[in-house]
Amino acid sequence: MTKLFDTETKNHKSGFISIIGRPNVGKSTFLNRVIGQKIAIMSDKPQTTRNKIQGVLTLEDSQMIFIDTPGIHKPKHKLGDFMMKVATNTLREVDLILFMINAQEGIGRGDEFIIEKLKGVKTPVFLVVNKIDQIHPDELLPLIQTYKDLHPFASIVPISALEGNNVETLLTQIKEHLPEGPQFYPADQVTDHPERFIISELIREKVLHLTREEIPHSIAVVIDSIKKMDNSETINVMATIIVERDSQKGIVIGKQGKLLKEVGKRARLDIENLLGSKVFLELWVKVQKDWRNRATHLRDYGFREDEY
Repeated sequence: MTKLFDTETKNHKSGFISIIGRPNVGKSTFLNRVIGQKIAIMSDKPQTTRNKIQGVLTLEDSQMIFIDTPGIHKPKHKLGDFMMKVATNTLREVDLILFMINAQEGIGRGDEFIIEKLKGVKTPVFLVVNKIDQIHPDELLPLIQTYKDLHPFASIVPISALEGNNVETLLTQIKEHLPEGPQFYPADQVTDHPERFIISELIREKVLHLTREEIPHSIAVVIDSIKKMDNSETINVMATIIVERDSQKGIVIGKQGKLLKEVGKRARLDIENLLGSKVFLELWVKVQKDWRNRATHLRDYGFREDEY
C-alpha cells in the first residue's frame, strides 16, 4: 500500500483490515458504526455491496483502514465473478482479516468456503460473531466452539454492530495486532471513494429498500453530473438508474412515477447530509439488457477488475 499522508511513525500504528463474510452478516453496518457515518449502503437484500469500500478510522495513536467486501456467494453472472474477485483479492494485501459471521445462523457452505480460502493465508484472522443481540447467551459458546475447531483464529470477538455492543473491545484488539506505521490518510478523511461513488450507492440503496423480487440485483446507478446551480448554493445531481428489462423500468418508476419520486426524496436527504448543501436531484431510468453479463457495461458502470 502507498503512503499517502506523512506523519511520525514511532509508536504510531496503522494498517489495512479486510472484512469478509457471507452476504448479509452485517459488514456494512459494522463499517458505518466504526467510521461514525454512512459510507457503505445497507439493505436486507444479499449482495448489497458490490465494490471494495474503504473506511478510514483515525485515532490519536493509530489509523485503521477497513475494507468492506462483497459477501461471498456462488457467482451467477459476470458481475458476480467480479464481486468474488474483489472479495478474495483483498486477503493477500491486508494486515488483518475480520471474518464476520451471523450469530443467528449456523455454519453454512459459504462459511466453509471462506475458511478453506483462509487456510492458504498467513495474515492473522479474527472471528467476529455479529448480531449477538439477536440470540440467547447460551447459544453463543457452542457456536464459537464450532468455528474454533475449524481454524486457528488469532482472536474471537462477539459483537452487535447495530447496537454497538463490544465494538470498542474489537477495535482495541485490532490495534494491538497492527504494525507500527505511518498515517496513510489525512485525519478528516473517512473514505477513499469519491463523492460520485457514494452518491450513486445512496440512490441504489433506496431502490433496494423500495423494490422486491428480481429488481434489487438488476440495477446500477450512474451519476451523470454534479454541479452547482446558477446563482445558488444548491447542488444539482443528475443520475440514471440502469435496469435490465422494460418490465423492471416500469416497476422502478411506479404508478404515475410514485416509486421513483420516493427514491429521489429519500436519497436527496442522505446526499444533502453527505454534501452539507441543499440538493436538487434528477433521476432517470434506462434499460440496458443483460448488463451484468456484458464486460463493456460493467466497466462503464464502475466495475473495473484492473482496480482490484
